[in-house]
Amino acid sequence: MQKIVVSLTTDTKEQIISVAERLFAERGFAGTTLRNLVSEAGVNLAAVHYHFGSKEDLFRSVVARFARPLVEQELALLEQLQAGQEMPSVEAILTALIKPNLEILAQDKDNLLVRAQFMGRCQTEPEPIKSIAAGEFAVSTKAFLDVLQRALPEQSRSQINWKFDLVIAALIRVLAEAGQPFALLQNTNSQDIQNATERLVKFLSPGMQC
Repeated sequence: MQKIVVSLTTDTKEQIISVAERLFAERGFAGTTLRNLVSEAGVNLAAVHYHFGSKEDLFRSVVARFARPLVEQELALLEQLQAGQEMPSVEAILTALIKPNLEILAQDKDNLLVRAQFMGRCQTEPEPIKSIAAGEFAVSTKAFLDVLQRALPEQSRSQINWKFDLVIAALIRVLAEAGQPFALLQNTNSQDIQNATERLVKFLSPGMQC
């Protein structure tokens, strides 16, 4: 009996997170109310408070669900790049950033557009909500900025930072347009992801280095 209760609780929590992600993507944090959420998720308000406590904590949980495995993969790739004696190229660094994003998000094809829209919202939310999202990627962001700083020592941290922000914006745009006519990412098989990664890196690398 106990296992059934745990399973139902887990299912309820995931259902709330999934509906919240879609609503946050469509309406933003301020435009999403807990009343909207409980209505569309088919749960009661007590369930939301039990699992998350507040709307801010729910938002953090939505980000964390996809951010944590993504950050783990990004850091693993960066570690591999820096294991050698030579400084990794800007192209290799950007590949370690872009490819995992395309691979992980494309695994959930049905929610790819929602996920891309939500990531875009995270970049444009006002404070302190923007910082909640940024906090889940903070370790990865710092790691990439650090290695880019070493690869481009002639550039200031502020230069690298705003260029990195533009790289993230381009990545989100590619994900949001996946499958549309003339989109860079037409399909989500491994070869298409590889091709899209290479083309996006080729486009973004000169801008990062100039």
